[in-house]
Amino acid sequence: MKAGKFFPSRRLAWGRRFGAAAAAVAGLGVSGAAAAADNYPSRPLRMIVPYAPGGNGDIVARIVADGLTTRLGQQVVVDNRPGGSSIIGNDLLAKAVPDGYTIGVIASTIAVLPSLMPKLPYDTLKDLTPISLVGQTPQVVVVASSLGVNTLKDLIALAKSKPDVLNYGSTGVGSTGNMAGALLNLMAGIRIVHIPYKGTAQINSEVMSGRLHVAIPSVTSSLAHIRAGRIKPIGLTSTQRSNQLPDVPTIAEAGLPGYSAVIWNGAFAPSGTPKPILDRLSKEVAAAMRSPEAQKRYGALGAETIGSTPQEFDAFLRSEIEKYAKVIKASGLKAELVR
Repeated sequence: MKAGKFFPSRRLAWGRRFGAAAAAVAGLGVSGAAAAADNYPSRPLRMIVPYAPGGNGDIVARIVADGLTTRLGQQVVVDNRPGGSSIIGNDLLAKAVPDGYTIGVIASTIAVLPSLMPKLPYDTLKDLTPISLVGQTPQVVVVASSLGVNTLKDLIALAKSKPDVLNYGSTGVGSTGNMAGALLNLMAGIRIVHIPYKGTAQINSEVMSGRLHVAIPSVTSSLAHIRAGRIKPIGLTSTQRSNQLPDVPTIAEAGLPGYSAVIWNGAFAPSGTPKPILDRLSKEVAAAMRSPEAQKRYGALGAETIGSTPQEFDAFLRSEIEKYAKVIKASGLKAELVR
């Protein structure tokens, strides 16, 4: 028997058998994933929240967790893992088993971290998968009453006449207030100096005293002071006006078209989570955020519920990362762990 005649046909036979076996295994994998999705969820879910209990990020996450518990028929347990500018919790989520039973709700600083801290222990776009954009909270540019500024155009004009003289406060480098101020500087061509503070309450107090000229806190944290006339609002960072401050224009309306710097929160899963489960979670998060209870609780934060598909949220996340990469590069911001 000649090897040249036998072994080619033998290899061909084995190739056919291997191909058939591989196809069968692949088919089992697809049907197994579909079956898992059909039975999902069969046990409680863990929701990692990279913030301390009681803060805005924690409150938002619990609104989502309560809604999902009702929608899915399984308890969604919040697991607070604060620290390291949310990096600790983000990394824990990125390294979790991608079976749909560990998810997380993370705020907009996740789009800032890749440019501010290039050596993260995880890759934001490769290790985390967007589920749904949950909602957004507008910030508001407020000024000291003693500054003599009534509009955003007034502020820009004053800042251009006094570069590096005016200041604005935030809770630290990379915080939402810092990013909003840096974007304002970049788009308006002005130089208002950033001063970090330990908390929003201190910032509001400094603006009221006139020691701090400008701040960009959330609407919720500044609303009482605005209504009391202790600080003056001149522009919202969102693309739409706030129901709580209907007479305050957006920054885009007030002279900087295209400006947007909101605090947003989104639901994420570890990469590798089966698509049918991601789609189910996305659908349920969106439905949960449309419920009257979620609307009421989220609205109390001065926020707007959203709900999106994984694809929509992924595109939004990438655009936010790109936007803040440009801001950080242009502003020369240096890494600093923020809360």
